[in-house]
Amino acid sequence: MKQNSRISLMLAAAGFLAGFSLLAQNPSSPAGGGGQAGQPGGASSAPMTQGPGTGAMDSAPMQTRMDDKKFLKDATMGSMTEVELGKVASQKASSDAVKQFGQKMVDEHGKSTEELKKAAAQMKVNVPDTLDSKHQSRVDKLSKLSGADFDRAYIKDQVKDHQKDVKDFQDEAQTGSDPNVKTLAAKLLPTLEQHLEAAKDLSKEKTAQK
Repeated sequence: MKQNSRISLMLAAAGFLAGFSLLAQNPSSPAGGGGQAGQPGGASSAPMTQGPGTGAMDSAPMQTRMDDKKFLKDATMGSMTEVELGKVASQKASSDAVKQFGQKMVDEHGKSTEELKKAAAQMKVNVPDTLDSKHQSRVDKLSKLSGADFDRAYIKDQVKDHQKDVKDFQDEAQTGSDPNVKTLAAKLLPTLEQHLEAAKDLSKEKTAQK
């Protein structure tokens, strides 16, 4: 009887230990579940980060389209001004090189003006046929000069103005919205870059002659 009691106690102890072992293992499963539950939380945060970016992309084209129209207006006015200044230079410049440059501006900016006006008409953008007061005053100011004084002032004006033109046309070609306007800006850009380099060369010559 005593031996049977001992066996019973040993079996009971073994069963207790086995049950305790199972209880010790069970708490680890919620921890694993908790790790998986964290994943949906990370996924749900993705749309929140995408939302603002998508909104910014949606609003960008509207602003760029406004820039296309402004670009056409400003570029047309600037090109018309170059034609008028070129006419003055071809008549009043004392240097043959400056006179030739002025005539080049008349010819090439005359063509550019027509192309810009055509693009503006396609976009139904109204561009002026005559210079506004700001650009006309620029022409009038240079018209009052003569000889070497005119040459220096005109070339200085051309370098500054074509630097701005090149930047504006580069920006439109890269970031504009309307494909036709972007293509036109890219097409006219090399001519403007040539004008800028020619004006810089003339500026160096005039500086050396001082």
